[in-house]
Amino acid sequence: MFLKDLYEDAKNIKAKDPAKTNILQVIILYPGFHILVFHKISHFLYINKLIFLARLISQIGRFFTGIEIHPGAKIGKRLFIDHGMGVVIGETATIGDDCTIYHNSTLGGTGKETMKRHPDIGNNVIIGAGAKVLGAINIGDNVKVGANATVTKNIPDNVTVIKFNQILKKT
Repeated sequence: MFLKDLYEDAKNIKAKDPAKTNILQVIILYPGFHILVFHKISHFLYINKLIFLARLISQIGRFFTGIEIHPGAKIGKRLFIDHGMGVVIGETATIGDDCTIYHNSTLGGTGKETMKRHPDIGNNVIIGAGAKVLGAINIGDNVKVGANATVTKNIPDNVTVIKFNQILKKT
């Protein structure tokens, strides 16, 4: 299952990124793919209560890719992290299937929550470069979060968000 999921992730990256010519190139050269390998291992360790080892693996992944995903984060199928540098995904974040996250984006907390601190991202969501999605909020399916937007409130399905919680249009 582990290798099959990774192969599916690599195929997805190749399909979404026009700069990639084959899956081998994705597997060898693409940090967005590499961090998914690190995360799958660290998440397995995390759910099996090997917290220190899980954190160690996630920090090694961060060192090599510039992408920080807490081992507690739950990630769906076919996540595409494009360019990746500076992406942060917090411990209680969840990400649905077929999502895309661009560089320097954060799925983080506000510092005010105690248990559930990070956002839940639906399916087929695009998080633009530099976007900040903060707090224990829900982002619906098929949402597009614009570059450098800050989102701190729930967002319904099928909308585009720009600036600070401003809904541009229903898609």
